[in-house]
Amino acid sequence: MPQHTGTEKPRTKRWSVRLDLFEEGDLTKVHAVLDTEDTTLQSRTSAHRNPHDAPVPEIGDEYAAGRALIDLGNQLLRAGSLDATRSGLTVPE
Repeated sequence: MPQHTGTEKPRTKRWSVRLDLFEEGDLTKVHAVLDTEDTTLQSRTSAHRNPHDAPVPEIGDEYAAGRALIDLGNQLLRAGSLDATRSGLTVPE
């Protein structure tokens, strides 16, 4: 395992997340894409308004987008765990 000496050059990367939201009546759909430059993860989620609730589209956006981001996070954690295992490294807790 490599030793860190503190003299390594800092590494900077930019990851991009794109959320496309679609409103269809009482349903909000989200297509989320995470681009890490090395890989792309995608999620499709939705939120359905209770017909007894007042229509507030922003709330549906927040629920659907939040679910998509949670799904992307879970995918990213699974990918990291798999990559660590394949590399013979300890999976962080």
